[in-house]
Amino acid sequence: MRPIKKEQLDFLNWEMGLFIHFGIRTFYEGHKDWDGKEMPASGFNPKNLDCEQWVTTAKKAGMQYAILVCKHHDGFANWPSEYTEYSVKNSPWKDGKGDVVREFVDACRKHDLKVGLYYSPAQAGYEGSDNKDYDDYFINQISELLQNYGKIDYLWFDGCGSEGHEYDTVRIVNAIRTMQPNILIFNMWDPDTRWVGNEAGYVPLPNCNIVSELEFSVRTDKADSIETLFLPGECDCMMRNIWFYSDCNEDQIKSLDQLMGMYYCSVGYGANLLLNIAPDRDGLLPKADVNRLMEFADKIKKDFSSPLKATCTREENTYTLVFDEPTLVNHVVLMEDLSEGDKIEAFSVFATSSPWSRKPIQMYQGNTVGHKRICKFPSIMAKQVEIVIEKERLPHKLNDLKAFYVEG
Repeated sequence: MRPIKKEQLDFLNWEMGLFIHFGIRTFYEGHKDWDGKEMPASGFNPKNLDCEQWVTTAKKAGMQYAILVCKHHDGFANWPSEYTEYSVKNSPWKDGKGDVVREFVDACRKHDLKVGLYYSPAQAGYEGSDNKDYDDYFINQISELLQNYGKIDYLWFDGCGSEGHEYDTVRIVNAIRTMQPNILIFNMWDPDTRWVGNEAGYVPLPNCNIVSELEFSVRTDKADSIETLFLPGECDCMMRNIWFYSDCNEDQIKSLDQLMGMYYCSVGYGANLLLNIAPDRDGLLPKADVNRLMEFADKIKKDFSSPLKATCTREENTYTLVFDEPTLVNHVVLMEDLSEGDKIEAFSVFATSSPWSRKPIQMYQGNTVGHKRICKFPSIMAKQVEIVIEKERLPHKLNDLKAFYVEG
């Protein structure tokens, strides 16, 4: 297995990011991927575009990174690409002088958010048919994104639309790594992070970061075998029921309870949560979506910012949190040191109730821990909580261990 990169461990510390699907599809209600309907560049005109509103919203919500769709499957470039006429340069927005990517990157840097750029390798918008020519086109556009906007932290490739297409992956990866040596690549060719196999916001358990296969696309069930690699998982999902903005689906905004469930089953299972909010046709995040995001952020902060006071001891593979007095508890949060990969494969949480029970009661049974495992169980008045590591690949180390009581 290749060495684990510092950037991969940093990625897991980001925990939550904002996904921003915005482009030509924003302005054509009802269009779907590969539906063949025309979407002329003349329709792109976000008169009040405000990337700072996007970024400050993400920052206020506790997110550490944001990813902008620069080119989706339709081929439209959100920057004035020299290699296609289908871009912002041929739109009425700012008389063809605008650059969404520039405004987004500048806003991220101003507000200290990690910069992610999404690029669909799909061939829409490219009129040629030769694979090598398309590789040239691909590399030329990627070069614009990676050379003209300073340091990019994360490059997000979407496998949809590339099923069966042969790319010169060695050449493409070499170009990317040469231009941005420390960049993280999502899921394809020379990946640093991985897709979890769905777009619902939930990572399947067990969630081990050491994997030997990758799922490629929602359009195929096929998983590709790869060399064994350390690849943190990322759960991409939507605030509404489609990726791009619609006037017709505000009633589909996810409830706070649903978002919290996604949080427990992504960040709480050791993966990142990448939540999409689509800007409207003015170029602004819709108020209803922003309000729900703030509710979500406030709930996370309320529930997990005040750990219960406890003294922690360790004896071999048993950790004990002892409270000063019997305390109501219903969550334990563990964080594993992943500098050499995942090691814990099974663990249990026990609580000793007082004065009604002298023996520990098993409250939770888990498998992997990874970057973070949020263990939720029925509330119990306990004098102490024990975490027993029952199976490990190699001797483990915990970075953090806390107990919480969460109301409601």
